[in-house]
Amino acid sequence: IQVTEPLYDYMLAVSLREPPLLEKLREETASMPGAGMQISPDQGQFFRMLIKMLGARRTLEVGVFTGYSSLSVALVLPDDGQIIACDVSEEYTSVARRYWHAAGMHHKIDLRLGPAVDTLAALTAEEANHGTFDFAFIDADKSNYGTYYEEALTLLRRGGIIAVDNVLWGGDVINTERHDADTKAIRTLNRTIYQDDRVDVSLVPIGDGIMLARKR
Repeated sequence: IQVTEPLYDYMLAVSLREPPLLEKLREETASMPGAGMQISPDQGQFFRMLIKMLGARRTLEVGVFTGYSSLSVALVLPDDGQIIACDVSEEYTSVARRYWHAAGMHHKIDLRLGPAVDTLAALTAEEANHGTFDFAFIDADKSNYGTYYEEALTLLRRGGIIAVDNVLWGGDVINTERHDADTKAIRTLNRTIYQDDRVDVSLVPIGDGIMLARKR
């Protein structure tokens, strides 16, 4: 089925339960440069349901932007739950921090500013972290998607889920004229996950496409 704009509006009208603070954050972000990096509200709601179904307590986020996805997750984590959130932008994450505090969720979110490859390498270097995360969301620089996936899989417990954003890349994954590094990286990761017998896999056509990998 082709999801037209009127049909998408209907889908949101009969299913989206967006907390007012998340709506406010989404609207503020829409006026900022790079607004297209924000996940859609139905993606955020989908993650909240996943977190509840997993009974998640410890989660990882690679790519924070203005904090919509991390706040979505934090709202449904238990009070002692934790998100380790990785980003390089002080400017964008300052918006995120403001909303985390407004929601009373800042104590659940451990923001690590710096290259995510370094943050994840430090986490995986400590064996005590292996298999301790319930959920990971990857939505950052596409050229490092493969590295982020492998590191997240090491940190994930059995039965935990990795969600990778932008795996349809606006449809360019099937555009034979696109050979740029980001598009190639996404195609490569999609094939890698599909062929990876360490995980169960499902591609959910929501937003710009979410690849779900459940660790066996």
